[in-house]
Amino acid sequence: MSEFRLTLRRVLAAIHPVASDRISLKAVPEGHVVQVLGRPGDDSLADRLAQLSDGSAHAVRAAGPGQWLIVGNDMKSHAELTSLFDALKPDAYGIDQSHGRVRILVRGSLVERVLAKGTAVDLSLSEFAVGGSTATLIGHIAAHVTRVDEDAFEIIVLRGFAESLWDDLARMCAEYV
Repeated sequence: MSEFRLTLRRVLAAIHPVASDRISLKAVPEGHVVQVLGRPGDDSLADRLAQLSDGSAHAVRAAGPGQWLIVGNDMKSHAELTSLFDALKPDAYGIDQSHGRVRILVRGSLVERVLAKGTAVDLSLSEFAVGGSTATLIGHIAAHVTRVDEDAFEIIVLRGFAESLWDDLARMCAEYV
């Protein structure tokens, strides 16, 4: 891991949240997003990741076979990341994605209807349980979607697409605001 330190400039800092009694859209604090690459099917590693996270609900999210994301609202220091990466070895490797990913929270009674405008994934609670995650497209933008509550989804998107996705989501919400 490099000693070089990036200067964080929050990509959605100037964006105002969208809110009504039926739907809301807000930027999540740009804390940490760590991608973990391990062996597909290694359930013991998946269980161990929860112990390495900050312990918050849904801090560990499936991202594909042998891949997970560890997320949290607090930034991790160089020492904390080094410690995390060392704790993963030799079974897995971690990659800090904190400066390359942005998290957006969409919440409300109409959240499934809003997101259905942009993705083909069936996000109904009966098919997509709380804690469930998937990689999908929202419109033309690749995103990682996690149901964090019965009426809430957190979307992780590449930093360079965050404003564009925000604009798309705001348009999807517009008829309910």
